[in-house]
Amino acid sequence: MKASHPRRRLLLGLLATPFVLAACKDSTPKQAAFSNLEGVNLSSADFGKDFALTDTEGQRRTLADYRGKVVLIFFGFTQCPDVCPTALTRAVDIKEQLGKDGDKIQVLFISVDPERDSNELLRAYMQAFDPGFVALRPTQEELAKTAQDFKVFYQKVPTGSSYTMDHSALTYVYDTHGKLQIALRHTQTTEEAVADLRQVLALSH
Repeated sequence: MKASHPRRRLLLGLLATPFVLAACKDSTPKQAAFSNLEGVNLSSADFGKDFALTDTEGQRRTLADYRGKVVLIFFGFTQCPDVCPTALTRAVDIKEQLGKDGDKIQVLFISVDPERDSNELLRAYMQAFDPGFVALRPTQEELAKTAQDFKVFYQKVPTGSSYTMDHSALTYVYDTHGKLQIALRHTQTTEEAVADLRQVLALSH
């Protein structure tokens, strides 16, 4: 049924009120305005928008599964001697230092060595740091695509009869709306990382 002319004018008038405009504005994620950031400001980046990978329980995951959380994504491998355990230990310390806001943090670990990182190994590796951390195990084809989408470097390096992996060491940080905002440098202390993350957490308030 069509609205009468007076009713149509009333509806148009309501749509133009500041109240309605303010309500629309409130549903839009706040624009990042970081200050004294120790990490890398990626709020204008046009990469790392999403992924579609399988976790150790066989469930397909994307960023949308973690809406409402500040997501930290790190690429690595379980046999990494120092960089990966250091980054994951820092993530544990970050959650602790954030107090109750630590519950809003979700850590995702994407293996760059799915050849050796079985689901069982990745699951045990994550639980050794925090049972809430999630590992994602791509196929080689998925790894190549995801690394390209996130501008991540990885390379197999022969070592005698075995090999190790060289890889990027940034930790990507997404706000609660699933938008990439910053990256934590591997050299940042826990305190510096917490200060940066508080700014990302503030975007959802």
